[in-house]
Amino acid sequence: MQHMNIQDLLNRTDRFAANAGCRITEVDEHHAVAEMTVTAEHLNGGNVCQGGALFTLADLAIAALLNQSGQLTVGISNNIMFVTSAKQGDILRAEAKHVCDHHKIPSVEACVTNQEGKLICHVTGMGYRKSAALPK
Repeated sequence: MQHMNIQDLLNRTDRFAANAGCRITEVDEHHAVAEMTVTAEHLNGGNVCQGGALFTLADLAIAALLNQSGQLTVGISNNIMFVTSAKQGDILRAEAKHVCDHHKIPSVEACVTNQEGKLICHVTGMGYRKSAALPK
């Protein structure tokens, strides 16, 4: 599967992330990037971006990286550390990179930053590579 195909495929089929305003903008065998602009719909009761929206953005970048080869890889463990708040109007960028690209249990990290490059949150995760191809 070509890298552009995984970008198009996940932007089309990950409806939850798309409905949250998240979109994959880059993907290759070394990293993946997803972006989102924080809108009023992303805000929590404290008037900052809800943690689930931040996790969804990071998760989409992680999914793109782990599935870029076309082999179905699902998340089995994730951890998120919130560093600072994102506010309405912020343009967020999640970049995922391999920590260990193991053939069966890969591990990754994703950093979510704002338009100024300020770290918003850090996500680590592990996946499980199945023997099946990624559904189209």
